[in-house]
Amino acid sequence: MHHLSVALIIFVCIFFSALLGLYLRTLLPRHHLDDDSIGVVKLATGLIATMAALVLGLLISSAKSSFDTVNASVTRDAANVILLDRMLAQYGPQTQEIRGMLKQLVTGAVQQVASGDPAQLARLHSPEALERVENLERKLEGLSPQNDLQRRLQARAIEVADNALAIRELGLLQAVGSTPTALLVTLVLWLCIIFGAFGLFTPVNATVTIALFLGALCTSIAIFLILEMNTPLDGMVTVSLLPMHEALAVLGH
Repeated sequence: MHHLSVALIIFVCIFFSALLGLYLRTLLPRHHLDDDSIGVVKLATGLIATMAALVLGLLISSAKSSFDTVNASVTRDAANVILLDRMLAQYGPQTQEIRGMLKQLVTGAVQQVASGDPAQLARLHSPEALERVENLERKLEGLSPQNDLQRRLQARAIEVADNALAIRELGLLQAVGSTPTALLVTLVLWLCIIFGAFGLFTPVNATVTIALFLGALCTSIAIFLILEMNTPLDGMVTVSLLPMHEALAVLGH
């Protein structure tokens, strides 16, 4: 399900719980709303709110970490691609074919990521995509250096290509991270209880209703951002591909 749809469902659940609390306040007998009863409800709600805040903070931290990892992977990959291309240029005209393969691989990958299409993104994990990268490495290993400089450049180029492949795979693995469904459902349940308790504490009026509406909206937006940052290659919140576009601009020159 799309993240925006999930966030909307969560907003409806939380705000409905708040409205339900406001409605129940009008139905409960007076002695259920005395100071002692409300005090106990506040203590229980405070405990649930503390747990919800901890879980929400944990999810935000985890999502931000995944997003930063993928963002850093894109930048390092761009740097490695430029470095590899420059070393091949220094090696000599024998590497012209390999440089063309490198640019073709990078161009295809950038186009797939920029499309935002899940089917296109899935192709980045396909055996065919990995085979194309491995074929490039075999081409590097198949070079026949004629002097010490070319031998050093070949060894360094193979090392950079290996690093680029490792970083690429790390970024792709991080990009498919997902929020545990059980944890998300538990968090939403706690939030519904909290907002329902908020409704019990106060009489119905426009100010209270607007405040509960905004609270539910802000909470659902926070969960939406968590879901989006856990999939940094597609959706509304994505990593910047500017480093890869800049790398493409200098490849082959």
